[in-house]
Amino acid sequence: MSSEDADPYPGPEIGAADLTDDTIVRRRVDRPQGGWRGAVFAASRGLLNPGVGPEEHAFRDQVRRIRRPLGSAHQIGITSINGGVGKTTVAACVGLVLAEHRGDRVVALDASQNAGTLADRLTGDTSTTVRDMLGEIDSLTSLADVSRFTSLAGRLQVLASEQDPAMSEGMDRAEYERVCEVLRRFYNVVITDSGSGLVHSAVGGTLALADSLVIVGSPTADGATRVNKTLDWLLVRGPAERVADAMLVLTCDRASKHIDTERVRRHFEARCRAVVEVPFDPHLATGALIDMARVRPATLDAFRAIAAHLADRFDATPVGVGAEMVAVDGV
Repeated sequence: MSSEDADPYPGPEIGAADLTDDTIVRRRVDRPQGGWRGAVFAASRGLLNPGVGPEEHAFRDQVRRIRRPLGSAHQIGITSINGGVGKTTVAACVGLVLAEHRGDRVVALDASQNAGTLADRLTGDTSTTVRDMLGEIDSLTSLADVSRFTSLAGRLQVLASEQDPAMSEGMDRAEYERVCEVLRRFYNVVITDSGSGLVHSAVGGTLALADSLVIVGSPTADGATRVNKTLDWLLVRGPAERVADAMLVLTCDRASKHIDTERVRRHFEARCRAVVEVPFDPHLATGALIDMARVRPATLDAFRAIAAHLADRFDATPVGVGAEMVAVDGV
């Protein structure tokens, strides 16, 4: 094509990850799905269309980001320096949201060293655990083999931690890494609910293997101090970029009107990639089996926001493409 035939106004270059139904399909009308706008559209049989409101636009944007394609397995580590801040609840709900909106395989692993409750909150089934999987790990050659050790919450597969307190210290870092090696082979997204604290061997494995790191804390005086200590601890032991790219989730179960939550948020926004506040939710506060249909809309929105921020870091490049390109350049 000659220079005269070239487009004088070329549009922006579009990557493969951007070629989705949401971006390239032209729709005749943008139909509102919920709220009063959706009710008016449905009642008038489409004759009256008030358009999509800002809340629905935000929801659609979150879902679009959550559905970002993945070229290789992505591991998410969720941790906290102390217990009782809602770490397991965050891991469970983020897993449910990702599994609901994505078409690939998502698994949540409970790596707690103290009889973790992730499976209790998601499926209520702890009949098989990661310890059982470790006992047969050398023979696991298919997804069906691995699925024998998981239970199902909606579309999310769950691998329970060892429930016997006498055995719970057994999974060390080497065993954790072996489990993750198998999970990454058969699942697209692997979410680890790590044990509380940062010095346990398996927690060290969580931090080392995580492609994305989520730190859970609370917007209180002691909670903010502990989050700062966590970030400082990570800075001493790893690159500053890793801390800057971490996400912070503030669970507001213990929020107080005497705490300047906005100032807490601004402080940590300067240290982390994103800060998301999860409001108090009566259903989640019971500690019982999680039913997302009973979670408040504002809480659901917070967990979608967390999932969307995490998916922003998903790499759509297929495994091996980068290596092949390097090899070609080196010829």
